[in-house]
Amino acid sequence: MTVYTFRLYVADQRAERSETALWNLRQVCESRVAGRYAVEVIDLDSRPEMAEEARILMTPTVIRTDPPPRRRVIGVLSDHQRAASALGLPDADGRAEEDAET
Repeated sequence: MTVYTFRLYVADQRAERSETALWNLRQVCESRVAGRYAVEVIDLDSRPEMAEEARILMTPTVIRTDPPPRRRVIGVLSDHQRAASALGLPDADGRAEEDAET
């Protein structure tokens, strides 16, 4: 069973954009990989060194760290279908989005 791991980088964890991005990410994960994902929220206001380390230029940014390859999406993830595809999450049939197109 594949477990998906994400890091969500935000500028202020309590800001509306940050909360929206986290909510959207969880909704996308629940619809595609329920019970098989973990999200770590990194507030760059309190950990600014992480921005340089992860090469974060804008927030919110989510990075899928596992399974490889890494995937990166910038924004609040309001288009769930597009976010799922960009993050390489499986479709309703369990196929990865990149596999579903071929």
